[in-house]
Amino acid sequence: MDLTTTRRGVAFTPMETRPDVLVRAAALADDLGYESFSVAEGWGLDSAALLATLAGATRRITLIAGVLSVWGRTPATIAMTAATLHRLSGGRFVLGLGASTRRLVEGFHDVRYERPAVRLHEVTARVRALLRGERIPGSLRLGQPPAPEVPIWLAATGPRTLRTAAELADGWYPLYLRRDRIGDLAGRIARHRIRSLTDGLPQRPITVAAGPFTVVDPDAAAARTVATACTAAYLTTMGEVYPRLVAGQGLAEDVERVRAGGEVSERLLDEFTAYGEEKTVRDQLERWDATVDVTMLGIPPGLPWPMIEATIRAGRP
Repeated sequence: MDLTTTRRGVAFTPMETRPDVLVRAAALADDLGYESFSVAEGWGLDSAALLATLAGATRRITLIAGVLSVWGRTPATIAMTAATLHRLSGGRFVLGLGASTRRLVEGFHDVRYERPAVRLHEVTARVRALLRGERIPGSLRLGQPPAPEVPIWLAATGPRTLRTAAELADGWYPLYLRRDRIGDLAGRIARHRIRSLTDGLPQRPITVAAGPFTVVDPDAAAARTVATACTAAYLTTMGEVYPRLVAGQGLAEDVERVRAGGEVSERLLDEFTAYGEEKTVRDQLERWDATVDVTMLGIPPGLPWPMIEATIRAGRP
């Protein structure tokens, strides 16, 4: 990992559904020199349509689909979308893919959530082949110029999906992993990548992108309230994936307390958030800079614009 240059990105959650705010935030991040701007997709805004708008509203910043579910679109549709956004953005697009959650896949897309790790591997491999201009079995070729240079980042945390990231991805984009856990798993990914790098994938290290939910406010108590509410929401209302993942990292008691209606512990806030006044947050983000290649500032949904602006300005590279 390159520790000589600070690389920062801004990431919004799928619960942020104000297009005007997202366009304004992307333009600000672009002006301030951030490397990337990521928008998630869940059950609200269509991120492909949004990213097309952001491509026209920004000049140099990389735009990330962070991430598209491998259940919500066919591999052909994903490849077509990725190639289109690559062209619209002038080569500034990163395709993020993830296995999503049972609750979203079955409850929203009405698709059986079976063998998610296998699905992630198969879809990623097919999308790569289509972007290279190949014809996959039973399919036409992509009907526009191939775009093999589109980076693919995977949101992977389990053993099988991590192997897929090592074999097929350009980037690893996890959520809710402790910094020490990220360092350990990044090392495993790198070792597996050297042993089994898929033919045709560029011979370069995988990019590790992750970071905390970040809130800056002159009133540190107000920033803490937002960070606490965001943490509680992810551990209580977003299905079983995040509480199980966090609990498995030695924080089971902390998770149970939150899910029982108790307080969010300082340990949870320290591991997964950065909040407070500007200097405090910048110091907290530096801990992530030492762990990952690109520190992504997660912006909680629904924040008033002054708080969003203060957060993006405080975390600028």
